[in-house]
Amino acid sequence: MVKIIPTDKARQGRWGRHLLRILIAALLLAFVAWGAAEIYGEMIQTNTPASQEQIPKG
Repeated sequence: MVKIIPTDKARQGRWGRHLLRILIAALLLAFVAWGAAEIYGEMIQTNTPASQEQIPKG
């Protein structure tokens, strides 16, 4: 016989602190990766060799 379950009880899981911790950790890791990419980009931009700098003509 099929068991009838009310719609408010028929859920796969619950929203809780565990999910919130995972989402916050993922957000923090994304910010760390973004910051590392920004720092690396600035290092590349400022460490250009003198031979590749453009000298103004005129």
